[in-house]
Amino acid sequence: MAKLRIKKGDLVQVITRVRGRKNEDGTKTSDLGKQGKVLEVNAETQRVLVEGVNRVKRHTKARPGVEGGIVEREAPIHISNVQLVDPETGKPTRVGIREEKVERDGRTKTNRIRVAKRSGKDI
Repeated sequence: MAKLRIKKGDLVQVITRVRGRKNEDGTKTSDLGKQGKVLEVNAETQRVLVEGVNRVKRHTKARPGVEGGIVEREAPIHISNVQLVDPETGKPTRVGIREEKVERDGRTKTNRIRVAKRSGKDI
């Protein structure tokens, strides 16, 4: 299983067409270019749940404490379809790792810091 460089809470941008849906007027739409916060990361399936992206309608049955009806919520998308947003430029960027040696209480520890490839800034 590959290490994922996107974490919960990151701001990401959709870089591919995720789903072709139709608006009420019949025209097609997609989530290409949308930005949102990562709500959940599933490392096993390599999918992420992004706020406001890939919204689908689910028909839910009423049960105690839950109102029934048509509920719109986010569906997971593959992690390769999103890129982290550079904190400096606001554009999508790849993620690199920088290792930093820190000495604490006489011990040397290696910290791994995520870095935006576009600007070189820490994430």
